[in-house]
Amino acid sequence: MAKDFIRKIIDNDLAAGKVTQIVTRFPPEPNGFLHVGHAKAIVANFEIAREYGGKCYLRFDDTNPEKEEQLYAEAIKRDVQWLGYRWQAITHTSDYFEELYRDACRLIELDKAYVCELTAADIRAYRGTLTSPGRNSPYRDRPSTESLRLFQEMRAGKHDEGRMVLRAKIDMASPNISMRDPTIYRVKKLSHPRTGDQWCIYPLYDFSHCLADASEQISHSLCTLEFQDNRALYDWFVQALRPAPHPQQIEFARLTLSYTVTSKRRLDSLIKTGKVKGWDDPRLPTISGLRRRGFPAVAVKNFCQRIGLSKKETIIDFAILEDEVRNSLNESAPRTMAVLRPLKVTIKNFTNDQPLALEVPIHPQDATRGTRTVHFSNTIFIERDDFLVDPPKKFFRLKPQGRVRLRYAFVITCEEVVRADDGTITELICTYDPDTAKGKTPSDGKKVKGIIHWLSQQDSQPAKVYLYDRLLRSESWDQDDESPLNPQSLEIIDHALVSKGIAPEVCYQFERLGYFCLDKDSTTTEIVINRITSLRDTWAKIIKNS
Repeated sequence: MAKDFIRKIIDNDLAAGKVTQIVTRFPPEPNGFLHVGHAKAIVANFEIAREYGGKCYLRFDDTNPEKEEQLYAEAIKRDVQWLGYRWQAITHTSDYFEELYRDACRLIELDKAYVCELTAADIRAYRGTLTSPGRNSPYRDRPSTESLRLFQEMRAGKHDEGRMVLRAKIDMASPNISMRDPTIYRVKKLSHPRTGDQWCIYPLYDFSHCLADASEQISHSLCTLEFQDNRALYDWFVQALRPAPHPQQIEFARLTLSYTVTSKRRLDSLIKTGKVKGWDDPRLPTISGLRRRGFPAVAVKNFCQRIGLSKKETIIDFAILEDEVRNSLNESAPRTMAVLRPLKVTIKNFTNDQPLALEVPIHPQDATRGTRTVHFSNTIFIERDDFLVDPPKKFFRLKPQGRVRLRYAFVITCEEVVRADDGTITELICTYDPDTAKGKTPSDGKKVKGIIHWLSQQDSQPAKVYLYDRLLRSESWDQDDESPLNPQSLEIIDHALVSKGIAPEVCYQFERLGYFCLDKDSTTTEIVINRITSLRDTWAKIIKNS
């Protein structure tokens, strides 16, 4: 398989002797839950390190105590482990706070940084635009000794938040706005989850990230394209303070998935307004949501590797992710049966005192998985949609006086339709042909085309089933759309029947229906089932016909 552009760069760097060991890192900020876009970055960093016999660190970029919580850090660790990866070590940007402070003092001494007392609004105004250069701050030429004293006072807590910041002294006329004297330290009198009240000044990402990379001897710092303009700043700080070894920043396109949203702000809004049920809502593209829905970790990894790494921004079809889920579950998921909208069927000529035990395959494509036992009796249930009183042509399921084969069992014939006072069909009275077991043709020689699934009264238990679909109505979030959610993103079926013995943390194929798993909300008194995905991509047909 052809290598992506990042692996080609790594191959060239190794061949030229530029690096001798590949070291990568995944550096999330612990201020929220990870989503499928982060999964792409996780897979890229850990897989590249594995392929080249290198190391990959999990580093928490914890420089903003205002938004960061240990809760998020623990969730991030679970997500990385769920994807099957183990880090070389867990590090934190806060591990380097003292070192970064010394780096900042060194920049001041080199006359490459200064304390600026402009307000945040004035700093933005002085920065200029894409078509006009910025203006120098009136504090830009203050003596290094004065900036150093003020910076030390900032650390000592002698100045209020917003009163002053430390800025790098680079070039206010640079065509790259990120190089126009960026802020690298600010006062925040907040307790930090790890360092407590030890610090009241905190470095900004552009300053701390690249220097932490250098401290950990990261060989290739992989990030998404929005950081491309910041690469010059990354290199400037490293060259000024840690010239060797020099990490190399490489940018790739972020993952944009159709019919969903990965914007943390928008996801937070959906949660706060009650439109979804939290960060692990199975409709969301968060890793915790995918896990709860039942997506296998290997399918998410295969999806990330399938779409690859490139510099081209594209919208990836959600169907590709579902395709990987189906590919994985088709091989691994044991088969069982469920009836989502049950219709009672009485087999009037089944007079046995005991149900008839039938051995059926756990996985029809893998005989080594063995068999399971299902029971045929005088009371079974079929899907309500598998019976029509007045069916169209080529309807090969059950109809009045019609025949159908029960999967793994017998051919039955509908003799009578029982209705309630309002006309609703409540029961079918049928007969079965005991000589049609194991696919045998009825004695009259007429083949039965239709095969439907079923569930006996003895094998069934009631369940609530959540049917999940695309989160959004359209391919992307339309900012002008006040109701962007797909109204069919969640359908709740309250009175389904599923096979007894559904186990937690196991993904099943409910034959003819799709892939399902037990939800965490299940209790000893109520079984809750999530549909992971259907057996085929029905969404493409919906779009085509709309």
